[in-house]
Amino acid sequence: MSTAGKVIKCKAAVLWEANKPFSIEDVEVAPPKEHEVRVKIVATGICRSDDHVITGALVMPFPIILGHEAAGVVESVGQGVTAVKPGDKVIPLFVPQCGECQNCLNTKGNLCSKTDLGTSGGLMADGTTRFTCKGKAIHHFLGTSTFTEYTVLHESAVAKIDSAAPLEKVCLIGCGFSTGYGAALQTAKVEPGSICAVFGLGGVGLSVIMGCKVAGASRIIAVDINSDKFAKAKELGATDCINPKDFNKPIHEVLTEMTRGGVDYSFEVIGRTDTMTAALACCQYNYGVSVIVGVPPAAQKITFDPMLLFSGRSWKGSVFGGWKSKDAVPKLVADYMKKKFVLDPLITHTLPFTKINEGFDLLRTGKSIRSVLTF
Repeated sequence: MSTAGKVIKCKAAVLWEANKPFSIEDVEVAPPKEHEVRVKIVATGICRSDDHVITGALVMPFPIILGHEAAGVVESVGQGVTAVKPGDKVIPLFVPQCGECQNCLNTKGNLCSKTDLGTSGGLMADGTTRFTCKGKAIHHFLGTSTFTEYTVLHESAVAKIDSAAPLEKVCLIGCGFSTGYGAALQTAKVEPGSICAVFGLGGVGLSVIMGCKVAGASRIIAVDINSDKFAKAKELGATDCINPKDFNKPIHEVLTEMTRGGVDYSFEVIGRTDTMTAALACCQYNYGVSVIVGVPPAAQKITFDPMLLFSGRSWKGSVFGGWKSKDAVPKLVADYMKKKFVLDPLITHTLPFTKINEGFDLLRTGKSIRSVLTF
């Protein structure tokens, strides 16, 4: 029996308000409108950015269906959709690629103006939502909303991938892996022989390490206050691991001494303003580059000595690793299939979707790198 054109009733994890657990609810998912795609989600990863909404560090409207790192299968398409068809395996793109805006048209840009990041409207392009629960409209998250059995996306926010790809692994290419790997390869453009420092060893930080290694960095210094994360960092390419708690001086001074004057590239993959300034200060004063990869907390400002930049350092931001999403995601999946990089070491837990609250507990207690929820 075809579900095309009909409302689908399914399970979703609804967040009714901040600082509360997810509630598994029956929701109605409307059929896709013009240029929209309805996708059956097969696997979705738990990312720190989802948790930032729960804590209020990333401000979004409630009630909401979170989730933005996933893989699934197209169930049906709206009018005018040409890029995908029912049955195609796809990865949702929280940074879409419309191909028409200034950022999409510029070779240096990747943050499509159609993204919901920063606008936090929580609605589809026509100003409405496709989700209803208990008679209430439920907001979308970053145009993706993957903590549900079915979701609706704009066609610019789906990438068709290899039909043989294992969805419970390649879902990480929808955010965590690509964000870190690209920060090293695309945003920083790390060169062979360079020295790198990576602050924060979650799934994204470890992916930065993988990118630095592929780029041929000679030293990759991993920094985290949780030493339990060091073994995995070394397995993926870190040459040194340091815990700021082991020193009685600021971490940027420790790194500057360790490297005879500072690192070539530093990456902040935590989302804290104090570590952002430390990462800037630890890179070489004349030509060092520091990249902000972690989502900055809402309503916090940074104060720093402008001399840090005047002497020649560069400070950059990177969203989704600088990749043009629709172009890059299928290629990254193809690279994974060719074993050019691994994803298994990043996935520490695979849980059924109904255990979503347990998955978030593992994230908050530092026991997981990536938990993948399967439907």
